[in-house]
Amino acid sequence: MALQLVAVLAIIVVDNEIRVAHGLAVIIVGEDPASQVYVRNKKKDCDEVGFNSEVIALPENTEEKELLALIDTLNKREDIHGILVQLPLPKHINEDAVINTISPEKDVDAFHPENVGHIMIGDYTFLPCTPAGIMEMLKFYNISVAGKKCVVIGRSNIVGKPMALMLLEKNATVTIAHSRTKNLKELTKEADVVVVAIGKAKFVTEDMVKEGAVIVDVGINRIDGVLYGDVDFENVEKKASYITPVPGGVGPLTIAMLLLNTVTAFIEQNK
Repeated sequence: MALQLVAVLAIIVVDNEIRVAHGLAVIIVGEDPASQVYVRNKKKDCDEVGFNSEVIALPENTEEKELLALIDTLNKREDIHGILVQLPLPKHINEDAVINTISPEKDVDAFHPENVGHIMIGDYTFLPCTPAGIMEMLKFYNISVAGKKCVVIGRSNIVGKPMALMLLEKNATVTIAHSRTKNLKELTKEADVVVVAIGKAKFVTEDMVKEGAVIVDVGINRIDGVLYGDVDFENVEKKASYITPVPGGVGPLTIAMLLLNTVTAFIEQNK
């Protein structure tokens, strides 16, 4: 459903001509298995909706200055409307430097400090893909967070922090929990909505959630070739009113929001 919507939006009329929003560049550095899967899925979905995406695979030993030069080239290309650098990067490359080099107008991940600032004040063009996908999912199932107690476990710039801001924008009462939070179980047992993004398999257990809670699992953990979320799905499912599976839950929505951001970038750059 989400990809079908993006496919419709990808057909844009510019100067009385029909054009396809086709300019997404995805850069991957190294051989991280999870990153390889993400990039393949993004490429597949781009092909499905008619985007002309470019996947640029660089070796693990790529120098930072080489990566920054590539991004600068993509910034200047008129046929590239969105740029995404797959994280994490090898340790010798400064992620902040890479994110800051991407043009804010082409930052379809919404990680650039300029875009983060716009999100903070509610005046944004792009939203980070995973939190945006979660909000769309809640909207689709008519799950209102207004006045609800929401706990976000994880404080990353990619999921945790922007997730809290988006929930707050919809009038939720939000608590951000993390590795140093004390009495976490007490917080989660009172929460109407729990969003988990910490990267620890089956971390959230049945005794940590209240009856009827909404559980959103963002975690992806590979153990012996099998994917697990951050939530003990089999047991927590018994108490939750709604719960997302891993795989197949939040992941597809993340990619759909990436494509939607690319369409938005196309529109903004062709006004």
